[in-house]
Amino acid sequence: MRTTISLVAGLFFMLPTASASIPQALSYLPEGSQTALYVQSLSTNETYQALNDTALVPPASTQKLITALAATMAFPSNFRFSTTIEQHKNDLTFRFSGDPSLMHKDIKQLIRKAKNSGLRTIEGNIWLDDSAFNGYERAVGWPWDILGVCYSAPSSAISLNQNCVQAALYTQKNGKTRVNVPSHQSIFVTTNVRTVSKSEKKQQFCDLELSTTPFNNYQLSGCLVERNKPLPLNFAIQDTFLYTQEVIRKELEAQGVSFKGQVIKGKPQAQGKVLAQHQSASLPELIDIMLKESDNLIADNLTKALGSYYYQQPGSFSNGTAAIKDILKQKANINLSNSRLVDGSGLSRNNRITAKQLTDVLNYIYKNDAQLKLLRHLPTAGMDGTLQYRRSMRIDPIKGKITAKSGSLYGTYNMAGFATTSAGEPLLFVQLISNYLPEPKKEGAPVTPPAIELFEKQFYQDLLSSSLSNN
Repeated sequence: MRTTISLVAGLFFMLPTASASIPQALSYLPEGSQTALYVQSLSTNETYQALNDTALVPPASTQKLITALAATMAFPSNFRFSTTIEQHKNDLTFRFSGDPSLMHKDIKQLIRKAKNSGLRTIEGNIWLDDSAFNGYERAVGWPWDILGVCYSAPSSAISLNQNCVQAALYTQKNGKTRVNVPSHQSIFVTTNVRTVSKSEKKQQFCDLELSTTPFNNYQLSGCLVERNKPLPLNFAIQDTFLYTQEVIRKELEAQGVSFKGQVIKGKPQAQGKVLAQHQSASLPELIDIMLKESDNLIADNLTKALGSYYYQQPGSFSNGTAAIKDILKQKANINLSNSRLVDGSGLSRNNRITAKQLTDVLNYIYKNDAQLKLLRHLPTAGMDGTLQYRRSMRIDPIKGKITAKSGSLYGTYNMAGFATTSAGEPLLFVQLISNYLPEPKKEGAPVTPPAIELFEKQFYQDLLSSSLSNN
């Protein structure tokens, strides 16, 4: 039996047979919130609950389920990103493919292997070949004010150290601050942040702000309340070519390889002899990190790699998302034609999908798990990944009984995955909440759980107790 619920002017209208538990959970959400829900039995395929399931809403990181499915179906089983060092006459080429797991230690090992192959002096130039990808390194719809932080690191063929640098900001007794960046990191950060009290921060409407300038320069400004411990910071690399060439220069010098030429970004005209090669972790390992930790760089670089593989041209956000839609249509009969996919991570505010489309994706993943083996990569409530510390997922009976992909943006709180009821029935569910904008808590008001936490506790307790699946 399908129970249909509609939301009109803030009031819920239900068929007479509907369970009262959905409105009970929704009553915790602030006025103006928009909710799309879908609950389906996996044993009978019966739809138990549906609310606004054809409305196009931001998927946030639940979109990574779509990216994971497309990549698993399209790429060969032995797919890995590859990074090579090649030599042609006097020139050396570092050929990148967008490996989101490439680290400094891998560059060090590549140069060591090249040196063991006879490389002692580079008399010509060094090419950093980024031709595997083209187009924007940041998708349309990524807000300008988050581009300096690591969850919005640029999706580049030249990717190193997750395109991210960790640092720390310290408050000082004299009202100033100081920033510490590891000496081996080739970025420059300055701070004129003032140390203030809580009341001063509120009175002055003063927040911590970050601006970026060319050449991987960062400026911190605004205010920070005095702290006993440093504030951890993560800076997204703005110029991946500049950052990576500095790492390579330092590593060549450290290993005694002489080089006095120029470092050039681009594809050399001739293919060279391969001196060393590094391969990324396997596709299942990358997908595990992408889904459990909600890694945006892996999702976006996989999307561009899909565009390159599927259309045999440099990968981009444009051809990558087109490839995802076509792969799911051709291989899984999942129609995403009216959805809007502009990246692979769900970070863009321009992405739009329906709860029913996500249901179709989850159904295919569940029914074909023997071949896909994707279920094992989903976070488990209160146990691991992004659901380990989610407050609504850490209580009984929810803890350990739900596997799902979460997704959050400003005003968006989503979940999509699977549960088993107390009666042993397997369920599929999709929760897409947008325009969630609760009023700020007033100073001195009693501490209460956030509305989204109350909603999720109620909804998922009802889900597991079978009260959302009554006939």
